[in-house]
Amino acid sequence: MITVPEPAGPGAFVHPALFYRDLEAYVAGVGAFVRTALSAGEPVLVAVPGPHLDALRESLGAGAPDVTWTDMTELGRNPGRILAALQDFADLHVSRAARIVGEPIWPGRSPAEVLEATRHEALINTAFAGRPATVLCPYDVRGLAPEVLADARRTHPILVEDGLDQPSPAYSDAARVSADCDRPLPEPEGEAPRLAYAHGGLAEVREYAEAWARGTALTPARRGDLVLAVSEAAANSLSHGGGKGTLRLWTTSGARAEVVAEIHDGGRLADPLAGRRRPSLASVNGGRGLWMIHQLCDLVEVRATDDGFTLRLHMATP
Repeated sequence: MITVPEPAGPGAFVHPALFYRDLEAYVAGVGAFVRTALSAGEPVLVAVPGPHLDALRESLGAGAPDVTWTDMTELGRNPGRILAALQDFADLHVSRAARIVGEPIWPGRSPAEVLEATRHEALINTAFAGRPATVLCPYDVRGLAPEVLADARRTHPILVEDGLDQPSPAYSDAARVSADCDRPLPEPEGEAPRLAYAHGGLAEVREYAEAWARGTALTPARRGDLVLAVSEAAANSLSHGGGKGTLRLWTTSGARAEVVAEIHDGGRLADPLAGRRRPSLASVNGGRGLWMIHQLCDLVEVRATDDGFTLRLHMATP
């Protein structure tokens, strides 16, 4: 059984990483966390990959009727969508401290997905600061690469190993970890010509993307999603990225066949949480475009570097 530290006081946020070695340890550790929360009358969200979800449900049985279950392979396919879902759950229970199990990184994730999920793990400390909640994040020490586990130690202030909890000496602030995630993006293997656009050119961007998408394996509905996502990204360039930008489109093949759109401009990301938390109805410049992009795409890679701001949007093809 594991012991997860309780919040130090009202409004405190606790974010431990649970390192486990096998399914038995996983079920024991996460199950104990859930049972403790239920005994305290706290709302519980369990967002983990499907096989782990099934094992936990079987272990907890009828004793966990009030748990909200979510398959992380669906919710977190794009890691940029996870944070808003966790905040939405906490917002439903503002009078009580929420208990959440979130497993955003599991064996089989692509390197690009792992990097954006690591960024998510860092930013969750910023997003939940001052909120009475505990988010437990399990990590498979046998199935994940050493560098992934090293990053987990940087993004979680508390580590739970072998049933004991302790402060993480490697813990770092969200801004530093997020900056380290801004690694150079790999160039496409094939040809990907650039379309330059500026004020007055948004219609041309949409027409160019729509015409190009007709030649891909995307369904008509997903082609529409791609055009909408590209349009929102280009509109952000015109409003916040210096009034101009470039668009590249290409496809990938193999086991992860995708359509990829890349939008680059000279802007800066003033709010690292933009697009990752649900914009309020009253907000005018609250990241609505980035929010929509995250909802439409299977993966969004974000790069904020000295030469500008880049969004790389991925959509899986059938």
